[in-house]
Amino acid sequence: MPGGTVPASIGPTIAESLLQTRLTLASAGDEHSGVSAEWLVGWVAGMGRAELYAHGDEQLGLAERFKLMAATAKRAAGEPLQYITGSAPFRGIEVACAPGALIPRPETELLVELALAEAPTPSRVLEVGCGTGCVACSIASEAPGSEVWATDIAPEAVDLARRNAEALGLSCAVHVVEGDLADGVPVELLGTFDLLISNPPYVPSAVVDGLPAEVIDHEPRLALDGGGDGLSVIRRIVEAAPALLAPGGVLALELFEGHAEAARELAEAHGDAAPLLEAARIERDLADRPRYLIARRAR
Repeated sequence: MPGGTVPASIGPTIAESLLQTRLTLASAGDEHSGVSAEWLVGWVAGMGRAELYAHGDEQLGLAERFKLMAATAKRAAGEPLQYITGSAPFRGIEVACAPGALIPRPETELLVELALAEAPTPSRVLEVGCGTGCVACSIASEAPGSEVWATDIAPEAVDLARRNAEALGLSCAVHVVEGDLADGVPVELLGTFDLLISNPPYVPSAVVDGLPAEVIDHEPRLALDGGGDGLSVIRRIVEAAPALLAPGGVLALELFEGHAEAARELAEAHGDAAPLLEAARIERDLADRPRYLIARRAR
């Protein structure tokens, strides 16, 4: 307009962005489109869920709008939210996530809760198959003074867990090494751990390909596939536990829901004239599914 000014670009409000993102994702088949929309808009706006609704009439900037468009397209294509945003909450901490490591899940948060209730604190802890390092870091954070060792056979996971420990200021407490089971852990520490904890690969091989596309197309198969019966890694951990744990030390494992009794039988199996572990029991998750094995090395 002659003699006037060019009007500034008017962008969508946060409320409008939430609605449009939800509709886009719903049309793409996202069964939790509302949650996904809140997660993505909150991420680009730097706000929590409550803030989004308190500031719904505020506008997103141009850079935020482009970031949201790209993120929405990835989510519509089935990419997990945690890989899109690069992080996930876990028991009060925030950990970086990347495709080389399994995404932290609520079931594993309960595994940590059960383990911390059983093991003395501060403790010497070994986590097998650490992935992002969420378990190791949460234990170090919640039980100050603990010495936590974490292993993984995937170099990408080891690097990610180390970065998470450093970002959380836990590098002095969390020691991440590349290796199978306890490979890489100083030999003099074997047999001294108060807690051996793991969320191992436990899905039977025949079941893996039937997992949701969001899981099987993006998360590492190495962290999911537990072999023909789903117990191959669990079996090895249970058999190794007596040599890794201190007398009275605790084993805490997350399980495939159909493996509870088989896992307990493994723990109670006899080694050299005595059970491998004692006081083995199964705990249930928040959906009342048998999900965790808790056992102890005999004192």
